[in-house]
Amino acid sequence: MEHEILESLLIDYLDGRLDAAETAKVEKLLKDDSRALQLLNQLKEVMTQLDRTTEVTPTSEAKLKFLKALENEVQLETKSTKQVFFSPYILKIAAGFIMLMAITGIGYWLNKTNEQQNQITRLQEQMDSTKNVMMAMIVDPQSASQRMQGVAVSYQIQRADDEIVNALFEAMYNDPSTNVRLAALEALAKFSNQPKVKDGLIKSLAKQKDPMVQITLIQLLVDMKEKAVIQELERISRDKEVLKAVKDEAYAGILRLS
Repeated sequence: MEHEILESLLIDYLDGRLDAAETAKVEKLLKDDSRALQLLNQLKEVMTQLDRTTEVTPTSEAKLKFLKALENEVQLETKSTKQVFFSPYILKIAAGFIMLMAITGIGYWLNKTNEQQNQITRLQEQMDSTKNVMMAMIVDPQSASQRMQGVAVSYQIQRADDEIVNALFEAMYNDPSTNVRLAALEALAKFSNQPKVKDGLIKSLAKQKDPMVQITLIQLLVDMKEKAVIQELERISRDKEVLKAVKDEAYAGILRLS
């Protein structure tokens, strides 16, 4: 079983969201697979630590947009008769990830005693486990709202590693929900000063087909003053298959960059 799928399954098991048959299947797996049992114990430790954290209140415009989009996803899932789960563990993990990042930074100011070094090491391990859980949420096939929560974690990271960047681009390109795709793009915008992200955003303009994402992406690249996209904007403005709103945005972008 793939690592991310196993993590997601174990989270549901710890949160009591599996039926009797699924629970029995997981318990058998835990008896037969030492790797799964080890991962379960790591998740328990992370969740125990997160029980002690406080919730983080979003204050930026990006976080407000995310909460509005998340509300829309919940309404859509409710209308389609899907049951939406907001696991207290999941919400605590999102807040806890932020807290653990701060604690790791503070750790550099601690005295260099063996015990304190061990504490920093343990916190780093817990942060890595939390990150893996968040990455599993981003690819959750059952709930767009949980994928939105997974994307939201990246809003709090100062610099994204390759794993996070790749996951965000994957969500922006292929997630079935427009809200999730837009949230992923907005998260990537935060890291647009990183060369890999900047290049990926420029290249994505020629690949993107979702009109809402196209418009937002054009606005972002124009705000970044990326004159390298002028030729692609000209192509978009002439493409008969592109919606008028997108073509108008492309034309406006050309005027601003010229």
